[in-house]
Amino acid sequence: MDFDFSDDQQQLRDAVRRWVDKGYTFERRRSIVEAGGFSREVWGELAELGLTALTVPEEHGGLGLGATDVMVVMEELGRGLVMEPLAQAFVAAGVLGKHADASVAGQWLPRVASGEALVVLAHQERQARYRLDVCAAKASKSGSGYTVDATKSVVPAGDAADAFLVPAQLDGKIALFLVERGASGVSTQGYRTQDGSRAAELRCQAAPATLVTADGLAALTLAQDAANAALCAEGVGAMEQTLKLTTEYMNQRKQFNTVIASFQALRHRVADMKMQLELARSMSYYASLKMSAADAERHVAIARAKVQLGQSLRFVGQQSVQLHGGIGVTDEYAGSHYFKRLTQMEMTGGDTLHHLGIVSAKMQDTAGVFA
Repeated sequence: MDFDFSDDQQQLRDAVRRWVDKGYTFERRRSIVEAGGFSREVWGELAELGLTALTVPEEHGGLGLGATDVMVVMEELGRGLVMEPLAQAFVAAGVLGKHADASVAGQWLPRVASGEALVVLAHQERQARYRLDVCAAKASKSGSGYTVDATKSVVPAGDAADAFLVPAQLDGKIALFLVERGASGVSTQGYRTQDGSRAAELRCQAAPATLVTADGLAALTLAQDAANAALCAEGVGAMEQTLKLTTEYMNQRKQFNTVIASFQALRHRVADMKMQLELARSMSYYASLKMSAADAERHVAIARAKVQLGQSLRFVGQQSVQLHGGIGVTDEYAGSHYFKRLTQMEMTGGDTLHHLGIVSAKMQDTAGVFA
């Protein structure tokens, strides 16, 4: 198989990398964190680069690109610790493009592509523990439309979003709805997360909603898989930069008048970090390639990738702190922010144990080796 990126993908990577290096410096990121963890200005810059339109179908004003292009972009955003939830644009494009009817898709996809509308997935409930089939939210018919009663947690940039994709029970089955933030009965409570980004609690009380699809579990699974594939790629970029910062520090820090990079025991630990990074990279590629597979195959593949990513994220982040010493956890040093982001990533979209359970439950007698 040919794993080389195309010229267009290389150009896309270069364009995003240049923006990250020049437009999203560590100082700018810190100012955004202090201002609340989300910047509409940065979101507009991502839209100007065409990134919000990346996976939107061409007939709706998008570029119509695929999962590999998403992976390329998210690696570079991870390298720069970009907090704005671009992956949510890919989630919205995938769900609305595949599951919404023509009128709903025609209304929202052009706005997603232009960056005018930030549509985010709001599905987590306190009692669900990462399970997608556990949903206490209720929907009911109201005239010619629907209303939703729901409480959702850790909604990405929830108090800045324009609309939410909300799963809710309808006639005993999970359906997926689109709820606008400005609709009556909708309230949000925003807060900063541990890595400095922004999230919110969402509450809907008889909020007017648009039905996206009655097959909500399939749409929700696609949304979570797309988000996790993007997260895997973002994690690879963040780990790559973490490793770079660590090796640069080790080549400067001296002990006994000798740079610590020359100590064999520490070199072995860096080699282990590099190995975990490359294991994660290969599984990130695997996850992106499997996004076009059948639903059941795709979901297990993403779980496999998330298991490896979870192990790698935690290992690389913790080893970086250990090799840096005290400076590795100071707020003024970029490395501490990479550590917090890597740690939060491991628990986002289902932690390692959750996805290990999915992999184990789907394992056959041959473990898939000879099947």
